[in-house]
Amino acid sequence: MLLIVKPHLMQLPREVAVGNGTLNLIGDVCKRLNFLDSVLLITGRKTFHIAGQKVIDLLEEAGLAVDCFIANSQIPTADDVRNVEERIEKWRPQVVLGVGGGTKIDLAKLSSARQGIPFISVPTTASHDGMASPFASLRGLDRPYSVKAQSPMAVIADTNTIAEEPHRFLVSGCGDVMAKFTSTRDWELAHKKHNEYYAQYASSLALMSARHVADNTDAIKLGSDEGLRVLLEALVSCGVAMGIAGTSSPCSGSEHLFSHALDLIAQKPAMHGEQCGLGAIMMAYLHGIEWRSIKNLLQKIGAPTAASDLGLEPECIIEALVKAREIRPERYTILNEKRLTYDSAEALAKATGVIE
Repeated sequence: MLLIVKPHLMQLPREVAVGNGTLNLIGDVCKRLNFLDSVLLITGRKTFHIAGQKVIDLLEEAGLAVDCFIANSQIPTADDVRNVEERIEKWRPQVVLGVGGGTKIDLAKLSSARQGIPFISVPTTASHDGMASPFASLRGLDRPYSVKAQSPMAVIADTNTIAEEPHRFLVSGCGDVMAKFTSTRDWELAHKKHNEYYAQYASSLALMSARHVADNTDAIKLGSDEGLRVLLEALVSCGVAMGIAGTSSPCSGSEHLFSHALDLIAQKPAMHGEQCGLGAIMMAYLHGIEWRSIKNLLQKIGAPTAASDLGLEPECIIEALVKAREIRPERYTILNEKRLTYDSAEALAKATGVIE
């Protein structure tokens, strides 16, 4: 009997450069990818001075014409996406570069995808795994979580630049990677209970990234170049796992739903990775795995493990736990199994020490 397998499209970066001074490779990378004429660079006001101007200079030295779009809003929105798309339609660059933190990269990623233009990721922080993933999350979209965009053709992560950012950004990145301990469990659960598509290789790659960070917490805590490189490699690896899977499921489960719910509920949400790390502690408890180990690892690198660490009220945590399952009804996680009520959510948060 002939087994018919549906086609599965994977999007993966062709080049990844991580380390000291890799920003200087931007011209050569563009040439190798056959981007020889024009570039649209997307950045923010702060990141323009951190790395944007240097990237422009390097590209112009390499003979490319460069247009620059500076997103004025601190948190790019759907309106910013439309504005960038208009610039793309006018400029028609060969490639779009996102230079900045996660939001600026997501802005470049989504606008370029909608216009059918390739994209290169140049992160200036290591705060979450969006730098190499095919998914983007911005304010003002029709849903509060990531949407499919496209994977970058290349990722250029200069540790010299990223090391200048506050340690909190690294902590957030670690939290996002540690979340893979529970997101991979959720994905496997959805496969077993609802026969959802599941790719063991992509899941294993995401889980290996979490273990890689867990094994190197000392170096990351010290903020050494080695520790930063470990974290960046893990973040890129998570992005690749999503590219292989064609879904964010290996890297985004119940802990991410909790974080998205917090974004909607809290007056001043914390950083994405910080919230996901907090969620991972509680979701690990629900899964019956070593939640204390995850909590200890996060504490070791100085990551928040309690609502008070983030200035969040206990009521926000409880409400987010109850609401999380509603964020993506189509995504089956441990929250579908447990069906948390206000009382059980409070008990969970207290049992894990997230609230007192």
